[in-house]
Amino acid sequence: MRQRRTTGGLLACLLALTATAPATAAPDAPRLLPPTGPHPVGTTSLHLVDTSRADPWVPEAGARELMVSLWYPAKSPSGKRARYMTPTESRLLLEDGGITTVPPEVLSGTRTNAFRDAEPAGRGLPLVVLSPGFTKPRATLSGLAEDLASDGYVVAAIDHTYENVATTFPDGRVTTCAACERDRSPEFWRGLVQGRAADVSFVLDELTGAHPKWRGAGRIDPSRIAMAGHSIGGASAIPAMLADARVRAGIDIDGTTEDLIPDSGLSRPFLFLGRQSTYTPGTPGPVADWERDWARMTGWKRWFVVEGAAHASFTDVGPLAEQLGVASGADLAGPRGTEITRRYVRAFFDLHLRGRAQPLLDGPSAHYPEVGFCVPETGTCAR
Repeated sequence: MRQRRTTGGLLACLLALTATAPATAAPDAPRLLPPTGPHPVGTTSLHLVDTSRADPWVPEAGARELMVSLWYPAKSPSGKRARYMTPTESRLLLEDGGITTVPPEVLSGTRTNAFRDAEPAGRGLPLVVLSPGFTKPRATLSGLAEDLASDGYVVAAIDHTYENVATTFPDGRVTTCAACERDRSPEFWRGLVQGRAADVSFVLDELTGAHPKWRGAGRIDPSRIAMAGHSIGGASAIPAMLADARVRAGIDIDGTTEDLIPDSGLSRPFLFLGRQSTYTPGTPGPVADWERDWARMTGWKRWFVVEGAAHASFTDVGPLAEQLGVASGADLAGPRGTEITRRYVRAFFDLHLRGRAQPLLDGPSAHYPEVGFCVPETGTCAR
């Protein structure tokens, strides 16, 4: 079964659920791992309305509305720390995942490292767009976003409305997953990733166009834009690049792709990063889709697999689940999964948006022996 075609909530991808304390005991509030860059991190949210198109899932709702979180280097660590998600979002996510061993609002108390509406710093900053997995909110990519922002990136994570279990708008409305009610045919997934590509292009217009919706938008360098995503969000990087030349490079993190690259190929840089158990070249399963796309990629490209990782290991879900006493199905420790994801993602963007050499991407690494450097043409992943 393709991982991205499952429909569970924040922790539904977990293979086993075990509590280290009785269900009645309130665990300590979980924490995101601290970012590793030199800058304090600011964050804000934008409510964007695309009047040029109706919502693809609920046309009667009218124009496509999106909530977007921005993270960015800040002048100082001032103000209040940002909320991870609302109590309602936490409850709906945990209910969707069938998680009953922790208080339903527990994720709303997650301690973040970003300061709400802090004053932005820097000029000519590269921009990275993040897209989460199906049914997952943008919040699950906060740890990666904070880390990139601490290293001098502006990061925009998109909630693709009606594609996750809960999106809260400024007027208090909470939309749920209308897309979850659709038949999961191949046409459904193709339409979903193409819709996400349209969301990405619209967000880029709103951040880099003539009338940007963020006060710090002038700090973005519009010639240095890239995208990464997890699961179906990672698969959406390919159609986003095909549809919008502003997206200079892309990363698919553990997401099975659709057959969208034309025979003429995709010449911009691309990185595959996934589980060893699912995406090792030459093995059966969804890896075949990566192999198909790899053959059509004519530019710089890399393929890495992580031993012991589960689907949750590449997002906040891994370390947060560990802290809450919920098993993730991974042999890899949650913090280690986060470290690997951050390091390889940042190296890719540093190379292709900043022109900084990254030997880490050129072969196996003694620092990360869990990571296999794959050559699909030979079916090998060296360590």
